Amino acid sequence: MKYQRINASLYINNRKNFVSRMEPKSLAVFNSNDIFPISADSTMPFQQHRDILHLSGVDQEESILVLFPEASTEKHKEVLFLKETSELIAIWEGEKLDKKNAFEVSGIKTVYWLQDFPTIFKQMMAEADGIYLNTNEHLRANNEVQTREDRFIKKVKKDYPGHRTYKSAPIMHKIRSIKDPIEIELMQKACDITRAGVNRLLKFIKPGVWEHHIEAELVHEFLMNSSKGFAYTPIVASGKNACVLHYIENNQECLAGDVILLDVGAEYANYASDLTRCIPVSGRFSERQKDVYNAVLHVKKEAEKLLVPGIMMADYHKQVGHLMEEQLVNLSLVTLDDIKNQNPDWPAYKKYFMHGTSHFIGLDTHDVGLWNAPIEAGMVFTCEPGIYIPEEGLGIRLEDDLVVQKSGAPFNLMADIPLEVEEIEDAMNSK
Repeated sequence: MKYQRINASLYINNRKNFVSRMEPKSLAVFNSNDIFPISADSTMPFQQHRDILHLSGVDQEESILVLFPEASTEKHKEVLFLKETSELIAIWEGEKLDKKNAFEVSGIKTVYWLQDFPTIFKQMMAEADGIYLNTNEHLRANNEVQTREDRFIKKVKKDYPGHRTYKSAPIMHKIRSIKDPIEIELMQKACDITRAGVNRLLKFIKPGVWEHHIEAELVHEFLMNSSKGFAYTPIVASGKNACVLHYIENNQECLAGDVILLDVGAEYANYASDLTRCIPVSGRFSERQKDVYNAVLHVKKEAEKLLVPGIMMADYHKQVGHLMEEQLVNLSLVTLDDIKNQNPDWPAYKKYFMHGTSHFIGLDTHDVGLWNAPIEAGMVFTCEPGIYIPEEGLGIRLEDDLVVQKSGAPFNLMADIPLEVEEIEDAMNSK
């Protein structure tokens, strides 16, 4: 890992939050992700399962966390199972956690090697009446590929049919959505690295560069600042490509007069940042581009004011839609008659602004959280309105990451990244 070790108090508190919501006489199990194969002996780079990471800080494959607050044996209230390390593994793969380092990372005193799991787990299950199983219940989850958790759940249900089963996901969605101050610091670091990348680009972009050249500049800056790279697949979309919401080819030349929609973010310590900026290839926006840009910026600024404790996300998005209607009328993209006669299930503004405005962000770019509960202080959201006009070859989206406060406007983790038209043009044209 490239990041500095995180204070174990974060994981100690996270486990306390989870355990406080468990049913009596139950235990919970969390598995690491697999290392996913590509072909031959090639594999994808390892990415830890965010739930076991959130609860333990263990950023390593073949790891299991068991929480059993009512275990009769004190040392079995919190247990880590890790792949046993050796000199051979250290030579071929690099050093893995030993028991001492695992305690320092997680604050968990009891650490066993993975081969001991079947025996010790059987002992623990003999005492428990129920078990929390961890499934991916994100609303956008793609569950086609079987995971280590899936295999474990299948085996538990076969081996222990008499135990009650509970879902970990609702608890994890709740506790992960409220960020600890340590997590906010890590997310700020990710945003600061993203800022360094944007500042680099504002001096680099000019007619004739290619979208993937821009991507390369960002990779360099991110890695130089102790990030693993992008928190998600980067979107570097110039001209009409900006009207494709998930454009990731990044293989076109950037032409004079076009605007580049840049949706990118660095990760740090597995925490995501998520930024969108729009940059004129030639260093100046045209009047029309500026009008559309400022319309989106107005909606963004007003939408941010709505991200306060107590509001429901459905109501928030509805209010943002009304903000966008006004701007689209001003830009002569929709008419008042269009709005009057619109289909309430697909309002007129959706022709030019077809996606949502905000999503949770944290360990995942589209982080877990409860969409049917009011917003609370400590939650972190993106705010990313946009206007897309394919017939003009112009797409504008602007996005920052915001921490909801107990009162007042949210705290902007990206406040230092150029956003106003004048800031961007000045940075691009200064020596």
